[in-house]
Amino acid sequence: MSDSPEQTYDPGDVAIIGMSLRAPGARTKEQFWDNLVHGRESLTILDKDDIHVDETLIHNPFYVPACGVLDTHDKFDPSVFGISDRMAAAMNPENRLFLESVWETLEDGGYDPNRVDGEVGMYGANNAQTAALYSSPPDRVSTGPEAMEAGAAWSPDTMTSNALYYMGLKGEAITLAAVCAGFHYAVHLACQSLLLGQTDMAVAGGAMVRLPHPRGHLWEENRILSKDGHCRPFDANGTGTVLSSGIVTVLLKPLAQAVGDRDHIYAVVKGSAVNNNGVSAVAYGMAQPERLSACIANAMEVSGVTPDTVSMYEANSLGMPITDELEINAASMAFGKQTGITSLGGVKGNVGNAGVVSGGFGAVKAALALFHKKLPATINLTEINEDLGLSSTPFVPQVETADWETASGIRRAGITSLGGGGYNAHLVLEEAPTLAERAPEAEGRPRLATLSALDDDALARQRAKLKDWLVANPELRLDDVCFSLNLGRKVMARRWAAVVRSRAELIAALSHDAPRGAATETAAAPLVKADSLRRNDDGLVPSGNDGQALSDLAVAWVTGQRVDFASLHLGEASHRVPLPTYPFEPRRFWRTNW
Repeated sequence: MSDSPEQTYDPGDVAIIGMSLRAPGARTKEQFWDNLVHGRESLTILDKDDIHVDETLIHNPFYVPACGVLDTHDKFDPSVFGISDRMAAAMNPENRLFLESVWETLEDGGYDPNRVDGEVGMYGANNAQTAALYSSPPDRVSTGPEAMEAGAAWSPDTMTSNALYYMGLKGEAITLAAVCAGFHYAVHLACQSLLLGQTDMAVAGGAMVRLPHPRGHLWEENRILSKDGHCRPFDANGTGTVLSSGIVTVLLKPLAQAVGDRDHIYAVVKGSAVNNNGVSAVAYGMAQPERLSACIANAMEVSGVTPDTVSMYEANSLGMPITDELEINAASMAFGKQTGITSLGGVKGNVGNAGVVSGGFGAVKAALALFHKKLPATINLTEINEDLGLSSTPFVPQVETADWETASGIRRAGITSLGGGGYNAHLVLEEAPTLAERAPEAEGRPRLATLSALDDDALARQRAKLKDWLVANPELRLDDVCFSLNLGRKVMARRWAAVVRSRAELIAALSHDAPRGAATETAAAPLVKADSLRRNDDGLVPSGNDGQALSDLAVAWVTGQRVDFASLHLGEASHRVPLPTYPFEPRRFWRTNW
């Protein structure tokens, strides 16, 4: 495929162009991926003094002191969003973390919300119990401004509308509840809205903060929670899963539009399907093979793909033999008798069961596996459960991390998510299209790079993060980096700019101890007095591509002037690329009563 105007794409395809994740043991999706490929378990065995539950429960012989801890569950940086400390304390933890994640997702996709035209849909799943455990609901005897404000901050229903409001966006806002299938349902609804033309871009995701936090669980025989504090997908000795927390959001756009807009594409959502078991012969809340099979098969049919081309299956796997057997039975029926080999994985061994976010962890794993063309190992799998009957299926457990090779010629993944109450959901993802090779970047051409933050300390952290990122990713082109920085970041009060002619110059400029808030002086960018700048009638400093014009823009930028960045990059072939997101400085906010 190419990104030429003549290329056509399936009108049902939706691109994943941005992602944000916080998981046990991972503050970013990059850390999450590193943990997966190196087979790290991110569940924690807690010390007794760290567990926030009743003492008699802790001393119960069947109490398992294990969980997936989310380090930032009680922290938030309200100043970035213009939110007061009083309001921040009133907001429930899922609303706060979802808001930060939406910011990161947009930045990862290269979009400044202040410069986004059109409708942006917001679809998110959360756990209504979190708000109730965080604090009592606000007193609604009064319906004055304070009561309304407190209610909107506290209510789980307003998670997505708050995100639109505080990000300065407009569009649909749907907060939903579908138990552990919540993330998949959010993506399903977001894709439908995009394909119907109701929104131009969409954020879909979920937030889960289990309270009290941290805490373990009571083990009960033949229940889904682990006896030893470890989740062992597809293992004969598995005893269940472990509770955890997390946040995942993804930025979505129709594939053809994403290619035309020169977006970075992690993977493509080919299709999705959801259903519910309803009345079933299987116990309520357990997977019903026929219904789950229909859901998986429907997702592949909607996607227009055949089972033999799906070479990765990321299972819901709770690490409990009976539930794993039911799921593999269902997946086998959907995939049918075929000779292809499908890698079988289960991410809960790494991060446990994060409720509405658990499917998001599997989806991010699959999207990054497609992007990196690598299959992470499923950990804690030492003795494959023979009762799964895998020898008569296309599924082969991924016991070691390996390069992803496929006989079908294209990489595709299926991700299943199940929720108590009979919720079934399945996503089909495909690797991003291969675009036509671009001409090499023009050497020695001056480029303008900009950064901004609320204060000098945050600006210094941004510079350090970007420098480290450029060193770690030598394949990044300078024109793409500058394009993404200049148009894909919100403009803030403290600013930095440099005119550079190479990646090496940019790395040096980021390292240089220049005066805070001033343009970096380089051989290519002598400083110019702000009062000498040329301006258009509307007060915008015009763009230019020669060194002197870019120096003018650099000065304009750091002195608080409005700069015409859009015209600066007009007609270029630069692409948006993932770069470090804003360095939030979260503080603890916690409230137990009103």
